[in-house]
Amino acid sequence: MTRFACHPIDPATAARFRATGRDDRGNTLHRMTATEDGAFPCRVCLRYAKPGEAVLLGSYDLPKPLGVYWTPSPIFVHAEPCTPYDGANEVAEIVRRNAIVSVRAYDANDMCLYDLGQVSDGTAVDAPLARALADARTAFVNIHTARPGCLLCRVEKVSAAA
Repeated sequence: MTRFACHPIDPATAARFRATGRDDRGNTLHRMTATEDGAFPCRVCLRYAKPGEAVLLGSYDLPKPLGVYWTPSPIFVHAEPCTPYDGANEVAEIVRRNAIVSVRAYDANDMCLYDLGQVSDGTAVDAPLARALADARTAFVNIHTARPGCLLCRVEKVSAAA
């Protein structure tokens, strides 16, 4: 597979959420406590919150893609600072543990590459992700939950020199 990195949201966004209590749309954040069902994926550390951990739910303005494919997304972040994800060549936990994900590839002009889009179980995301990353047109991939469409993470190619 093409070398890649899963990117969390900018930790400064989560810090701003925590400090202001407001999301990117000006809404009041929803403070929740993670439960046993594990449905609270933090977009900073890219892991699921443990039962009992406090999380914040709010609307996030995706930095990419811009233009006609831009969309806001509901996201969770830990209510307390957490360590940003920095794994290379590994699919983040919040993708792997998700029952159904959508792989969405975009070119350098932020145009969706429809022929590379695919829905799969999070445990089977390797093949559609590899296909999208191997395509020379792909500048980045966003992985979303397939049912509600929430952003899980952005994936970018990593050069061999990196």
